[in-house]
Amino acid sequence: MNFRTLLCASAATCVVIGGVAVGGEANAQAARGRAAGQDASNGVALDEIIVTATRRETRLQEAPIAVTALSRQTLEKERVVTIADATRLAPSFAATTQGDHGVITLTMRGIGNDSAKTEYADPEVALFVDGVYSPRAEGASSMLFDLDSIEVLRGPQGTLWGRNSTAGAVNMQTAKPTLDSVYGTFTLGGGNYGRLRARGAVNVPITDTLALRFAAAHEEHDGYVSYQSPTGQIPGIDAQRAAYLAAGGTAAGFRAIDPNLFIQNGPRYSSQDQSAVRLSALWKPNDQFSWNLSYEYFADRGTLDANLMQTPRPGQKFWSILADTPGYVHRDVNTIRSRMDYQFNPDIAFTYIAGYSHYTGESDFDQDGGTHAPRWFADPSTTHQEDRTNYSRYESMSHEVQVKSTGKHTIDWILGLYYQAEDNKIRFDIPIFNGTEIGTVGWQGSFIQPKETVRSEAAFGQATWNFSDQFRVTGGLRYTSDHRKNERGTNNAWAFNAACPQVPIDPGTDPLSPAQNPRCFNTYQHNDASFKSDKLTWLARAEGDLTQGLLAYASVSTGYKSGGTQDGGLFYRPETLTNYEAGLKLTFLGGRATWNNALYHEDFKNFQQAAPVTFSDGGHGLAISNLRGKTKVTGFESELSFRPTADDMLQAYVAFLHTKAGSGLLGSNDYANLPSPCPDSRIGACVDVTGNTLPHAPDFATQVVYQHDFHLGNGATLTPRASFHYETSSWLSLLHDGAGDKQRSWHRTDLNLEYRVNADRPWSITAWVQNLEDKKVRTNAGATSDNIYTSQYQPPRTFGMDFRVDF
Repeated sequence: MNFRTLLCASAATCVVIGGVAVGGEANAQAARGRAAGQDASNGVALDEIIVTATRRETRLQEAPIAVTALSRQTLEKERVVTIADATRLAPSFAATTQGDHGVITLTMRGIGNDSAKTEYADPEVALFVDGVYSPRAEGASSMLFDLDSIEVLRGPQGTLWGRNSTAGAVNMQTAKPTLDSVYGTFTLGGGNYGRLRARGAVNVPITDTLALRFAAAHEEHDGYVSYQSPTGQIPGIDAQRAAYLAAGGTAAGFRAIDPNLFIQNGPRYSSQDQSAVRLSALWKPNDQFSWNLSYEYFADRGTLDANLMQTPRPGQKFWSILADTPGYVHRDVNTIRSRMDYQFNPDIAFTYIAGYSHYTGESDFDQDGGTHAPRWFADPSTTHQEDRTNYSRYESMSHEVQVKSTGKHTIDWILGLYYQAEDNKIRFDIPIFNGTEIGTVGWQGSFIQPKETVRSEAAFGQATWNFSDQFRVTGGLRYTSDHRKNERGTNNAWAFNAACPQVPIDPGTDPLSPAQNPRCFNTYQHNDASFKSDKLTWLARAEGDLTQGLLAYASVSTGYKSGGTQDGGLFYRPETLTNYEAGLKLTFLGGRATWNNALYHEDFKNFQQAAPVTFSDGGHGLAISNLRGKTKVTGFESELSFRPTADDMLQAYVAFLHTKAGSGLLGSNDYANLPSPCPDSRIGACVDVTGNTLPHAPDFATQVVYQHDFHLGNGATLTPRASFHYETSSWLSLLHDGAGDKQRSWHRTDLNLEYRVNADRPWSITAWVQNLEDKKVRTNAGATSDNIYTSQYQPPRTFGMDFRVDF
């Protein structure tokens, strides 16, 4: 008996969703799908795909929104470990890494916020796991494992999906326990860069009404970035002394640079060392009630992605850094998720979804990236900058109650209440020294936010009027009230007191201590503030089955992201979005092909942008501003799935995108070459971004995937699979700071070859290679005052082999 048979063994009927069987309402949806033109009996039709994008189990081809569903098999074959790995598999979806916090920020249809990485700023793309909202960007970097699917919902999802889904939402569904039988899977693999992966899951029914599922995963590899030797780059002592004296120094004040200041050993940058476990339970005492409950623990002990020079110094490798700060990450996340479903009667169902997450983390990062080798110990043309998270604590909880109609009615409806709360704190230090860490202070500060809270409450409802079997209209409303508050937050900077030794601030030093003598730090900003906002968002949609297997829809929907507080106790305004969209979903060739298309236009008001800046008084902080006027996005997306034979599968998408920013002035400390002074009196340096193309928004992108099964006899198959991705050039920031702030058009190819034996205990061996061309693809950028550009990059070419057994 194989894995799929085990799942279906106790059900009278079974629908396969990417290899996972479901029943109930999904079966009814599948039956309607077959009536709409699919013929599964020929063994060639595409598998049924069920999505929850409308908060109901709905067949993908009947969901009147732009949604991409990635099945368990797709996630495994494409080696999706973090959400960033999934972005190339869905149109108009992108990710960028941010070094000093080591987070992943998401962009959808050109809308994102690269600096939404702190306890302040929120993302435009909302992340959900089993319907539970994940509010902080650090959660996006957590390892994805034992998932049934990922649904990428494009366009504002504020009516049904809640907070900060302005540009879209991503819902990840974990694998749930079943009451059928004992089964499981185990994977062990390795590859270059010392790669090791181990994953496993087992389902165990305890009684006829209770089942458990245990899943665990570990992923590790050495860092892609090696350490450069200071030998040959740092001048000899005599040359150092001469340069120091020429700059006006005295012989008595000279200090030779110790080569041991530069990191040579230890964990390299851009390494991975992540582990996770999840224990899930299903209690189903009767046919009316079910309760899914899970506890998950995630640990990260890797390093952050390095800032690499786009053009290395002569004689140095591209994937290397002259580092004087050892990189590390230490993160722990504990998460509880709960979902209760109760069927009152055949017409009404109740759902309660709750979640709790507790995140703790600390990290250290070489922000300057070793762009200049110092000529002497306090060389002002060279900067030593360490970005250090001393501690961060993010605690969040959410509750959602839904009551909805079930079955077939003239009017299908759903009503709900939602509550979400956060309690966050962080201390982040930035020592900036001239030359080396034994040089003189350029600036250094400590940002201490002991209590940043968020409270969000919402009520929502949506109804679909089924005029006939072919035509439907939908309306939805959501009222949201948000309250953000910063208590006792302070920004503290070096006082330039001659009595203070010029050394980097120590994590154990309290810059606010009244006993500080002499006083080495002063508080230059108090961040206490409270902000409230509320908004009514809505959806209007019409859809119809034009012919058998052809769905057309048109919608107007709005999205909203709350405003809030920021450094200095200042405020930023809420942003709103109106999305106009029309789509066609076609099922044809007897169910062997689907072709889904969406044409859309989006108007943003008060589009929020966040960036670390230097204020006009010399202080540093995070500035969140609103662009004036309308930020506009227009695009077209098309997705095709085609199974020409039972052994072949072709999937492809294309996406066209045009974006235009509203008006405003922006600055960023990541770009030290911006013109100053800034017309905005708050910021030292800035540029006018009016009308600029949004970052991570290529004019055109495409992905093509093809695989074929070769049958070798005795139940064995050999399956080669090729994935090809191409994008035109795109900007890396809204600043448009020259060629270094841009990623040129690029392509990458991923290959894998699976040998599988379908027996009582199926097993497989898969060889794989990713980024076959070894392309250097930038995900962000920065520049020094003398126009030396740095970036973080997608991984280089990687390859390996995995062994898997199902039991």
